[in-house]
Amino acid sequence: MSASQAALRIGFVGAGRVAQTLAPAFARANLNVAAFHNRGADAAQQLGSRVPSATAMTDAQQVVDSCDMIFLTVSDDAILPACRDLRWQPHHRVVHCSGATELAALDHAKSAGAATGGFHPMQMFANPDVALEGLRGCTVGIEAEPDFRRELDRLAISIGCEPLALPAGVRALYHASAYYVGPFLISLLKEGVELWKSFGASEADALRAMMPLLRGTVAAVLDGGLANGMGGCVARGDVGTIGKHISALDERFPSSGALYRELALRNVPLGIERGTLSAPRAAEIEKLLRARREEQAAS
Repeated sequence: MSASQAALRIGFVGAGRVAQTLAPAFARANLNVAAFHNRGADAAQQLGSRVPSATAMTDAQQVVDSCDMIFLTVSDDAILPACRDLRWQPHHRVVHCSGATELAALDHAKSAGAATGGFHPMQMFANPDVALEGLRGCTVGIEAEPDFRRELDRLAISIGCEPLALPAGVRALYHASAYYVGPFLISLLKEGVELWKSFGASEADALRAMMPLLRGTVAAVLDGGLANGMGGCVARGDVGTIGKHISALDERFPSSGALYRELALRNVPLGIERGTLSAPRAAEIEKLLRARREEQAAS
């Protein structure tokens, strides 16, 4: 930790799950989390219990006035009005933690001479305790002017994260990409669980069976990359099994069948890249998947 980091007074406006994760992470790194404010008493009390050294302020302006770096950890839609309602000084560093919100939401602070930046950990924040323990090693998408970006890079490194410089204008795409391995992955697990429930298994039964498969899939991708990490009937060119899958799904769960076809079609290029799926067999699979999709659309 540099001398400038040690002297930095960090404040939070908004005490929700992101603040309840980042504030303790900074405190663990011996950074000075000095103050915070939240309109609701429950979240404020929770953050206060997680970082006892931080002072709970009665209004957000007190946090701004007493700190150097202020994290606006409010909901995405509240970032712009929260920033606009506060008085800023040139020595301030103002940061939001939204993945998709552009830095223009902080222009009111920038117009006062403050440095502004985005600091978005690619992490699920459903449970702050789980998020805090999973923070080490995760990527933090950082956008700021070069000098301030380097400061935010050092901040990310201090809590064990990997900083990633984001160019201007890509935040929505960057954030959307994370949904495929975050909330959308949970939706896919839900699809699998519902199929298991149809033959009498519980959610716990299904997850107990699926988690080792999920871990094995991640391990295979880390070992060999996306294409080489993929197994399954599409990668093998097993047309018969694919036909059985979609017939069973279409008969009982048509919406799941439609999702299966969309995902299986995206498996085809990976199977070809892997070298286990020939071009003729790939064409046969695509014809089968698209025919069923077109039949559903026509009906």
